Amino acid sequence: MVVWTDKERAAISDIFSKLDYDDVGQKCLSRCLIVYPWTQRYFGAFGNLYNAEAIMNNPMIAKHGTTVMQSLERALKNMDDIRNTYAELSVLHSEKLRVDPGNFRLLSDCLTIVIAAKMGTAFTPEYQASLQKFLSVVVSALGRQYH
Repeated sequence: MVVWTDKERAAISDIFSKLDYDDVGQKCLSRCLIVYPWTQRYFGAFGNLYNAEAIMNNPMIAKHGTTVMQSLERALKNMDDIRNTYAELSVLHSEKLRVDPGNFRLLSDCLTIVIAAKMGTAFTPEYQASLQKFLSVVVSALGRQYH
């Protein structure tokens, strides 16, 4: 069980309230697929992923990026029970999609970079620590089925 301080809850809520999910989701997932090209193997049905420009302009990547962000909003709304909130998603990713759980960490790192770039100086060390704690809990919950 994770213990959240009021400041952490406020910081995470504030961060997400300022995000355009369509924009951030697309940029985050695109960054992950470009920087870590081996992650593309899970998106074979998404069409042309042959170069950075194709990935950044792929509407299916953009749509899935938004889906990722909406899923994170579910975690935000259930911060005291992220593990159970993500139980089905963990099963889906491990048993059906067979996603390497290390990729969740890569995606969370890409999300942190995109958010930091968007927020600029408002992304203080305290905000970063709160976000990374939140994303670590999400990554752990998604990887639960693998343990």
